[in-house]
Amino acid sequence: MSTHQTYAGSVRKLVLCLDIGTTFSGVSYVFLEPGQVPRIHNVTRFPGQEISAGDCKIPSILLYTPDGSVAYAGAEAAAPGIDMIVEDKGLTSVEWFKLHLRPARLDSGDFKTRDLPPLPRGKSVVSVFADFIAYLVSCAKRFIQESHANGNHLWASVEGNIEFVLSHPNGWEGAQQEKMRQATIVGGLIPNTDEGRKRVHFVTEGEASLHFCIQSGLTAESIEDGKSVMIVDVGGGTVDISSYGFVSKSPFVVEEVTAPDCILQGSTRVNFRASTYLKNLLKDSRYGNDDDIKLMLEYFDKATKRVFKGENESSYIRFGSLSCNDPEVMIRRGQLTLHGNVMLSFFQPALDAIMAAIRKQCQIASRPPSTVFLVGGFAANPWLYSSLKDGIGALDIALCRPDSHTDKAVASGAASFFLEHFVSARVTKITYGITYAPTYDIRNPEHVARHDKMFTSLDGRTHVSGGFSPILKRGTKVRENEEYSGSFSHVWRHRQELDHIKIDILCYRGHDGDVRWRDVNNELYERLCMVEADTSQVALVEQQGPNGGYYGLAFDVVLLCGLTELQAQIRRVEKGTERR
Repeated sequence: MSTHQTYAGSVRKLVLCLDIGTTFSGVSYVFLEPGQVPRIHNVTRFPGQEISAGDCKIPSILLYTPDGSVAYAGAEAAAPGIDMIVEDKGLTSVEWFKLHLRPARLDSGDFKTRDLPPLPRGKSVVSVFADFIAYLVSCAKRFIQESHANGNHLWASVEGNIEFVLSHPNGWEGAQQEKMRQATIVGGLIPNTDEGRKRVHFVTEGEASLHFCIQSGLTAESIEDGKSVMIVDVGGGTVDISSYGFVSKSPFVVEEVTAPDCILQGSTRVNFRASTYLKNLLKDSRYGNDDDIKLMLEYFDKATKRVFKGENESSYIRFGSLSCNDPEVMIRRGQLTLHGNVMLSFFQPALDAIMAAIRKQCQIASRPPSTVFLVGGFAANPWLYSSLKDGIGALDIALCRPDSHTDKAVASGAASFFLEHFVSARVTKITYGITYAPTYDIRNPEHVARHDKMFTSLDGRTHVSGGFSPILKRGTKVRENEEYSGSFSHVWRHRQELDHIKIDILCYRGHDGDVRWRDVNNELYERLCMVEADTSQVALVEQQGPNGGYYGLAFDVVLLCGLTELQAQIRRVEKGTERR
């Protein structure tokens, strides 16, 4: 739909967009040439995948040696015969590592950390991410050098000036973004400096998918003033649900119409439920050993799961030779039969959770969507698609599933995000603020009820500890250039105690519209980050209180939440000059 604007910079740059998925990953890139219109490219050739050149994704798998170095990655780590190499060399396989980075609050009753394949001994999730990110960049480097005219020179001209765009699930926030940024440092892609860290950008998978749909022309009929669409990205680990409204066609303006959602019901949950079923079914069978179950699950993932159409027909898992038979557990001639109702039990929880999230978004959106765009690898399953079509159709909403190239949706959409920034306003999912001590008011019953938390500060005023001051409330529509702030102050006996201040930025994850006290639903509060300021050069005058001299420092805490990454600052105005 959109035509990219001519690059106005004076120096050539490379933008690398990395879509690190739970099960598959991909890379898109853009060269920014002064005076030229950017064009999005995709890496379509990876080591170990030469016979299927054109594929935009590789498995998110790493194989480590006993000393912790990477032996194989991506398609090479899933190549035929790799199992024998793993056994001979004592390699450790790592997959689904992305989910180790998830916020704990996303865990549900049927999902816990123990369900995930463990990380190698001595390896943190940051170091595994660092290894895989470095591998993807090396693949991009090789592809560019081999595919572009004078590729070696082209890469050398931008190697020290690369901007990285990392996509992540809707449910990830600042803590997860910071770990991903740290992984780019550990992986040697950027220096650990302010300038280096600024070269890493983030976009949610939902917003990247929206960009892909717009750029591919998929939303052309939906782009009308006042209309809105929903993007449902059903991937390997997470399902991301995002709703956007088209405010204006000219100029082109898009806004979130409700806060995005994220649930852990991707296709790997189907695998996990199948694994649990097979282990229970075969526990007394001679085919219940680890090797046979591993073969069954591999076939289930690559074939059985992908073609499931409904409970009215049986599904099959091939795993052994024709001599493999055990009628008690429905194994005949090397094939295990799964009745339709059993297969349905693997899929149904995912459908139920996705439909619940869709209904929730429709109910709270300021403009309910007229169309849902279904993207992601799990969208290819015929049962899931037909079931979602029926469920969404009952809501009088159209469902569109793009037929091709959705394997590059997030990576390509991330590149478009860097170039265009279609979304100009986002809806906050949580309430942001800080802890403070309000001045005691005897007329306020909430203050009187907290009489035991009263204290007198150095300036002689009485306060109540444990208050929460919201700076930005949940459900607020925030534009990219908007700031939200709150005014606060510190009082100390000695001047040097105010040379450096630290403020914790908290979030409240409850749905209450009016939150004021930390002792109410305390478990719903979480520390997001800390903002610090060197205030040693601020001119302060000693003041006198009931118990002697003291110093006071007034300041503002400023939040910038309109972009895809939260920023927090401390602001102070001195003699008409603003300092941050």
